[in-house]
This record gives sequence, C-alpha cells and structure tokens, in this order.
Amino acid sequence: MIILGIDPGLSLTGWGVVEAFSRDKVNPLQYGCIKTMPSVPLIQRLQTINTKLQSVIDKYKPEVASIEELFFFKATKSIAAVGQTRGAIILTASLNKIPLFEYNPKSVKTALTGYGSADKYQMQRIVKTFLRLKEIPKPDDAADALAIAVCHVNTINWNANNNNNASVFLKNKVFKESAKPNLLKKLFSL
Repeated sequence: MIILGIDPGLSLTGWGVVEAFSRDKVNPLQYGCIKTMPSVPLIQRLQTINTKLQSVIDKYKPEVASIEELFFFKATKSIAAVGQTRGAIILTASLNKIPLFEYNPKSVKTALTGYGSADKYQMQRIVKTFLRLKEIPKPDDAADALAIAVCHVNTINWNANNNNNASVFLKNKVFKESAKPNLLKKLFSL
C-alpha cells in the first residue's frame, strides 16, 4: 500500500511517500517540501501547493493519504493559513479519489513512540531508524510528513491475507497498545 503523508503549512507543506507491505516492512519512496513565498498572493500560494502536490500524486500514485489535523494555535492568523492550506490539500486528494485520514499531533507521537508528548527530535530519530534512512529528513516538515504516513501504517488492520484486503480503522477509534507496535521500544531506547 502506498501512503502519502502530509504536514500542512502555508509557507512549507511537508510530504512523504512510503510503501507499506506490513506493519514492520515500510519502505520510504520519497519526501520533500512544497515552499511558497509570503510575498505571493494567497490564491497563488494555494495553487502552488495544489499543483506540486498533484505532481507527487501523479508520480507515486498513493492509495491513501494521511494529514495532520488542525489543532489550536495561539495566533488566529496561523490557524487561518493552515486551515486554507488544508482545504487545498483535501480538495486535491478528493479530486484524485484518494481516501484521506486525519491524525492529531498527539496521536502521531503515540503511534510512533508510545508517548503522546514525545519531542520533535525523538520523532525524527524514530522516522530515520524505522524507515532505515541515512539521516534525519530535512526540513522538519518532511520528517513530520513521513511520521504522519507511518502513523497511518500503524492504524491498518494487517491481519488480512494481503494488502488489498487490509482495512483501515476509523480515525476516531482509540487504539489499544496491543493493537500497534511501540516503535520506540522496538527500535531503540532514547
């Protein structure tokens, strides 16, 4: 199953594509960031995100996408910008008939480390180690997008005989610790 993880941001939208054969066998295909300039009008920035994300979709043909949920920001301007960016991303996925799953930051951290308050460096080390990368993905938004994709891998019911039959749990379901691996314990101790 090919999964596109997305970390939405108006200035930098991180993306990461992984191919999952099972919960324990996940290969990174590519990752990167879509950058837009603050000096460019909002509509053009959103069009850039749409166009570049469409190129990623055309190249890697993801079967599902996962995105970070909107969470509370202190600055209302930031929440509006991220909300508009998410709208462009959701529309792009919808037009391509790609199912989109949302995960809040705490769920992503818990899925990867077993600890919902893991720091950014712990998350980046988990992504690097789990995906067998030579270095931590840069910029941080790309590493976050890969983490969101790996989070989705941990929500899939891999008990089916093959990937085509793998069913995805509902995004709001609470996962029991036994239902997913604790990657932090599995890979290394921090």
